[in-house]
Amino acid sequence: MAKRIIWLAVLALTLGVAAAHAAPLKIGVLAPISGSSAADGNDIVKGVKTAVEVVKAEGGIPGFDGIQVEVQDGACDPRQAVAAANKLANMKVAGVIGEYCSSATIPASEVLNEEKIPMITPASTNPKVTQRGFKYMYRMCGLDVDQAIAATKFMKDVLKAKTIFIVDDKTTYSQHLAEYVAEEAKKAGLNVVAHEHVNDGDMDYSAVLTKVKAAAPDVFYMSLQSSSSGIRMIKQYRQIGIKSAVVSQDAVYHPNFIKEAPEASQGVFFTFGYADKNAPVYKKFLEKYTAMHGEPGAYSAYAFDSAYALLSAIKAAKSADPDKIKAELHKMNTQGASKIIRFAENGDSGSNYAIYKVEGDKYKEYWNPETGKMF
Repeated sequence: MAKRIIWLAVLALTLGVAAAHAAPLKIGVLAPISGSSAADGNDIVKGVKTAVEVVKAEGGIPGFDGIQVEVQDGACDPRQAVAAANKLANMKVAGVIGEYCSSATIPASEVLNEEKIPMITPASTNPKVTQRGFKYMYRMCGLDVDQAIAATKFMKDVLKAKTIFIVDDKTTYSQHLAEYVAEEAKKAGLNVVAHEHVNDGDMDYSAVLTKVKAAAPDVFYMSLQSSSSGIRMIKQYRQIGIKSAVVSQDAVYHPNFIKEAPEASQGVFFTFGYADKNAPVYKKFLEKYTAMHGEPGAYSAYAFDSAYALLSAIKAAKSADPDKIKAELHKMNTQGASKIIRFAENGDSGSNYAIYKVEGDKYKEYWNPETGKMF
């Protein structure tokens, strides 16, 4: 009896030591928690946390004492994003989901790539993100150039536009996208009557909108950094009485755009990634996300897929070693909530843009650029 008690005591001590040595798996989130893009940044955080709970429900990741999410505010600011990336590296995170803005993702990724920390952006669409040969850089969303092609094809083939007026807010993302649209439009034989600029965060757009009204283009293309800017601009656009069709992009595409401008938003067209909402993975995401956080935002599903891919790769690799994670990421070919998850050698996962139209309180699927047909 005494020997059995001693044996049990030794076993308990051994298990206690093992448990004490088991550390949590840390993953980082780098997103704009403050500033004009805070709504999208918080959606990204919620998407990551939803993926963590789904993975936990599926049995977690053996070898780690839980999964810990470390959030840092990049504020869509290059300097702050670099500082935040350094903080996450010092925390020894196994991977990072983020940033939202390309202007923050690009410099932050230099820090993380140097530290061999995999980074998956759910929202940065600038081609440069994956054009620098970085070994540990991945992108879940599409690319600006593909979004520009989809928008131009829609304006020409469906709206039958001949003239367009382009406005951007000079941020890395919105200006580059606007330039791609202008380039593609000219290739397609459309007349870009003007390409004007405002400042991110401007409250009064009357000067540029007066020019739009005078030009009377077939299409007004609105390329802005956030839905909050889009809300202000579309309200003033309607107040001035401009009749041109409005086409915008993925940064303005957010539930808040309709909620905060329920009348002014009607009829606005958007380019955004197509997601099969009947897919079991999307339904699982939606059920868990809604229970935890309420209605998903524009990039919630992309953030969910980014985190789920990272965690799945770690689980398959049975390790947080960056090269083993990388190998598993490149093996993936699975249906996610936002798209099919598979990565090219440079870290891109492809583009799947569709055209949406605001009707009532919803973004309705409107036109499919791949098939050239209405949904």
